[in-house]
Amino acid sequence: MKHIVKILTLLVAISALWIGLLQTSIIPRSHTWLLPIYFVVSLGCYGLLMVGVGLMQFPTCPQEAVLLQQDIAQAKDFLKQKGVDVGGCN
Repeated sequence: MKHIVKILTLLVAISALWIGLLQTSIIPRSHTWLLPIYFVVSLGCYGLLMVGVGLMQFPTCPQEAVLLQQDIAQAKDFLKQKGVDVGGCN
């Protein structure tokens, strides 16, 4: 929910800036049609940046990995007892 509010705030701010620039004619009209394209590209770059930051900060949980391996071993043993072939991977 936090990110939606950030994106909507950014959208409103850029829309207000765009309308303001159109009204005051600071930027020539021939260039104003590019502003929404710049906004979409900027939003895409922001999204990629957030995905990259999220991947870099992704927590590793060695304790959980050990517990998962134990659960897998227990499940394989249970299935072997029931006569199910679980493959050659150990």
